[in-house]
Amino acid sequence: MFFYLSQFLSFLAMPLTIISILIVIGALYVKKKWGKRSLWIGIILLWFFTNQFIANQAILAWEPDFKDFNEIKTHEFGIVLTGVTNLSKTAYDRTFFNKGADRITHALQLYRMGKIKKILITGGQGLNPVNPQSEAELLQRFLIMTGVPSEDVMIEDQAKNTAQNAQFTKTFLEEKGIDTDEEFLLITSAFHMYRAKGCFDKVGLKTETFPTDYYSHDTKYDFPAFVYPNPSSLENWHKLVKEWIGILVYKLVGYI
Repeated sequence: MFFYLSQFLSFLAMPLTIISILIVIGALYVKKKWGKRSLWIGIILLWFFTNQFIANQAILAWEPDFKDFNEIKTHEFGIVLTGVTNLSKTAYDRTFFNKGADRITHALQLYRMGKIKKILITGGQGLNPVNPQSEAELLQRFLIMTGVPSEDVMIEDQAKNTAQNAQFTKTFLEEKGIDTDEEFLLITSAFHMYRAKGCFDKVGLKTETFPTDYYSHDTKYDFPAFVYPNPSSLENWHKLVKEWIGILVYKLVGYI
């Protein structure tokens, strides 16, 4: 129930939801003064949230800087959070990726460079699964197909959210007799790192962060960035708002 409630609250707070409500109310009551005001506020907010420059500056300020591979210490384990595969497309001889594939491809690079000796993938099927396979299974299969020995890829495939990623990972390590006092390399998307790090800190797992999968880009000072609306900008705001709400909820329930 908690997961569904969190999703519903996120939906209500999404910029597009608020904009849609304002514009619909304004259209229905356009003859009234407050109806016109609602319509104009909705239109102005639509421009604001689809502005490329503003959206990029917001997410640029939120995402931590990426780290050079050379500055990463050697770790026994790299922990990869899922959320990067297309579970709506079922296949058994390949892995379909969504945005976020950096999480696993950068983990593979770290492994090849000797920065991590083993890869632990955590993540199940999420809510309302249509694919009988877990994300961890799909990513494990991908790594093995690239030549990583199966004994160097471990999976925890029951977690459905970030809090469970941390909780179930610690339990998994303890059951495998792996020292949970050592430092692990935590690999996930940059916009998601604050919450992920907080959850792993909460359960007592010491981690060094390796942010990947950036939504921000280098600042552009050109006419299209300042003027042209872009739907991807609205999507970035949705990512940010959803993450902020997630952090707030996690703090309220004590996950971080």
